[in-house]
Amino acid sequence: MEITVMTYAHPLWEKTIAFAEKCSWRAGAFLAGMMRENKFSDIERVLVAHEGDNIVGFCTLSEKDSLPEDSEYTPFIGFVFVDENCRGKRVSEKMINEACKYADDIGYKAVYIMSGEHGLYEKYGFEKIGELETIYGDVDQLFRRTL
Repeated sequence: MEITVMTYAHPLWEKTIAFAEKCSWRAGAFLAGMMRENKFSDIERVLVAHEGDNIVGFCTLSEKDSLPEDSEYTPFIGFVFVDENCRGKRVSEKMINEACKYADDIGYKAVYIMSGEHGLYEKYGFEKIGELETIYGDVDQLFRRTL
């Protein structure tokens, strides 16, 4: 299993779009659209878990998530998804760790995740720092991992 940090020029970009479009999570199609239109800033990346050319998961590192534009928190790990056949193999953990390494390499001291999940991200070294209203009008938990 390999985790690759990608931009639109990477050979696995199109395969990741196809995988995201067909995955069982509805947010996958949204990410696929963002990738197709290359809606990423210079520092933002898509991370892909793969075995050769076989995509098994993805996540992103982005400047913003579902918080208002004036939010002080950045960057965010988002769109964490692992194919059902590969769950239980620590793929999410590997992708998250690689996203944290990339964020650290480009100078960040912490990364954040917005999520409704309870007990998931804490096992990856994140601490819940609050509950915040999102741009969609709902409330999600904000987690931070210091790098």
